[in-house]
Amino acid sequence: MAAGAVSALFLLDIKGRVLVWRDYRGDVSALQAERFFTKLLDKESDAEVLSPVVHDDAGVSYMFIQHNNVFLLTASRQNCNAASIILFLHRVVDVFKHYFEELEEESLRDNFVVVYELLDEMMDFGYPQYTEAMILSEFIKTDAYRMEVFLDVVESVNILVNSNGQIVRSDVIGELKMRTFLSGMPECKLGLNDRVLLEAQGRATKGKAIDLDDIKFHQCVRLARFENDRTISFIPPDGSFDLMTYRLSTQVKPLIWVEAQVEKHSRSRIQITVKARSQFKERSTATNVEIEVPVPEDSTNPNIRTSMGSAAYAPERDAMVWKIKSFPGGKVRYLKIIEKSGYQALPWVRYITMAGLQGGIYRGNSDGHSFAGWAPEASWFRLAQARKAADSHVIDFTHVLLFDHVRLVHDMKCAAAKPLPPRACLVACLRFP
Repeated sequence: MAAGAVSALFLLDIKGRVLVWRDYRGDVSALQAERFFTKLLDKESDAEVLSPVVHDDAGVSYMFIQHNNVFLLTASRQNCNAASIILFLHRVVDVFKHYFEELEEESLRDNFVVVYELLDEMMDFGYPQYTEAMILSEFIKTDAYRMEVFLDVVESVNILVNSNGQIVRSDVIGELKMRTFLSGMPECKLGLNDRVLLEAQGRATKGKAIDLDDIKFHQCVRLARFENDRTISFIPPDGSFDLMTYRLSTQVKPLIWVEAQVEKHSRSRIQITVKARSQFKERSTATNVEIEVPVPEDSTNPNIRTSMGSAAYAPERDAMVWKIKSFPGGKVRYLKIIEKSGYQALPWVRYITMAGLQGGIYRGNSDGHSFAGWAPEASWFRLAQARKAADSHVIDFTHVLLFDHVRLVHDMKCAAAKPLPPRACLVACLRFP
């Protein structure tokens, strides 16, 4: 016997109010959402584990999931395959996130026309149909906003430091994430300061070139061309995707060096002094630096003083969190968009650098010996300086380095911001019960 069909699909807010609903078979009404939410509240009052399947006395079965502040709910009078419908609802979430970045109440209200189009295509007379975002993008398109391309360079820096402050091991794991809003099928070219490419072009590589290892590309990249001349050429799909991932095994100079010293004053009191020193040029600024200082689990009444930024004790993390406004990361050499139809496109490049697996301050001994490490949380800034070439409507990002470790690109809008001083200091006194 074939599995039953879904009668209707509802999108509800956190209070059970209907945001969007689509009737597929005409055998249920919009009141089913109210009945479902009443049943849901009754089940939540029980101590039992909440089931994703709810039944009512009128012979209607409800299957639902919750994502952020939205309930995705199906109602059916037939015997449906519950696992299949729950999986379908998760695929609906993935499709909406592809179109709207995030599925929440506000994004549904702002894009309700597209939501109805997607619901019509994803389910036909109560049976799931298309659930692949890339396939749906072929015939349900959103208007490209100002012909834009967004590129995020996300680099996680892993550094292992010994008790003497020497770097034992370091590497960088990088990702290039793209989000495109382009009409037609433009060709994009991405250039990096790859040592192999620069040497093949006969250009100087001292100080700028890097060796990329473990490179993985999205399926849209022309691999044959990359193998031939190291050019990353591709026709990007609509929406968000990971263009490439890579690893840098070169010695990394920490952008922010942290030193800490622990002094034991009595059996119930210790003092921790943490000093953060920037190791990049003054014209480069960093933002949202977060340093986490581990403290004993039974610490009480911390007294914290900082020379800049703010610090707070986080007992749930057994740590003090020190936040400072400052810190940049990786960079791209250039990004070009070529479209024969002649329209203008605007690329945006964002740079994100965060602590990797070994990021963070390493706990020191209580005998006064210092320990070292680093712990930037994450930061980003955007470079919106574009140059239009004389032909082919090429937009070119130049003078951008992938990971120079010393020379850092700076946001033109943040040039007047106060840079991180050479040193910043935090002193914390802890007492134990």
